[in-house]
Amino acid sequence: MIIVIKPHTPKDQIDEVVAEVERLGYTSHAIVGAVQSVIACIGDETTHHTLEALSALPQVAKVMAVQRRYKLVSRESHPQSTVIDVAGVPVGGPKLSLMAGPCSVESEEQLMKTALAVKAAGATILRGGAFKPRTSPYEFQGLGRDGLKLLAQARAETGLRIVTEVLSENDVDDVAAVADILQIGARNAQNFQLLIAAARTGKPILLKRGMSERIEEWFLAAEYILSEGNVNVMLCERGIRTFETYTRNTLDLAAVAIAKKETHLPVIVDPSQGAGRADLVPILCAGAIAMGADGLIVEVHPHPAEALSDGQQQVDFTGFQKLVSGLAPFLQAVGRSV
Repeated sequence: MIIVIKPHTPKDQIDEVVAEVERLGYTSHAIVGAVQSVIACIGDETTHHTLEALSALPQVAKVMAVQRRYKLVSRESHPQSTVIDVAGVPVGGPKLSLMAGPCSVESEEQLMKTALAVKAAGATILRGGAFKPRTSPYEFQGLGRDGLKLLAQARAETGLRIVTEVLSENDVDDVAAVADILQIGARNAQNFQLLIAAARTGKPILLKRGMSERIEEWFLAAEYILSEGNVNVMLCERGIRTFETYTRNTLDLAAVAIAKKETHLPVIVDPSQGAGRADLVPILCAGAIAMGADGLIVEVHPHPAEALSDGQQQVDFTGFQKLVSGLAPFLQAVGRSV
């Protein structure tokens, strides 16, 4: 880290800062100028006290990080892009991963029909919410453990891998027993105890970006998972809350490019949540591919108008088939396939 000293600070006060840096276990190198001075500090912040607190000293102007705070997530520490093995299905390699299914698991008939339809269109991973976080307590909250049983049945009958959301530390083991990927939703993106509990299952984690979360905070949330020894993390951009009301959220495709540049983790895009409108989902999928996304997670329902949650953003079976077919030229342009 670099400590910037306030202009015209006497040498004895600079020496005080140097002594404090070394007391905290770092090697220091003071560069004293006629007006401005800085202190270069070398050490491992994962094993030593952070130096940011030294900004409280009256002679310190600011403390600047040189390395990324998200050390394990950073491409600096892991130059090669990570490919995650989801029970035999790779995520992050040359092929685009398609995850698709209903917003909520509503019934056996609804789930099985959707699973067969999305598989026929090219999806390899079935999404579906057994536990649903809803803004209103009066809205459909999902089938809970009964929904997990239906997801397990769908996996057994179709061979599709399962991604579903876990809302509580109390449910982690039950969800992990069924799911191939544990989804951490936007509302829990910085629920650190849940992140730790999910990481300790060893299962791949789909980490959605919080609706008001800065990109660095998103990466640091992933760092919690990797620091527990679970390297199988997928970052999911699903739109952020802005002043715009034309769409449900604002899908931040720039975040996809940044995540691909700054981290080694696979990046998934959720255009359904990102727009909140089914008619925009296909073009947002194309944009995600152009920005380097490794996968898409799309909401699909047999009859969106009858959906118990978020029907307005779900595509029907025909719409999903057309969506997948329409991605071909974009995939070809970036050297990928489904």
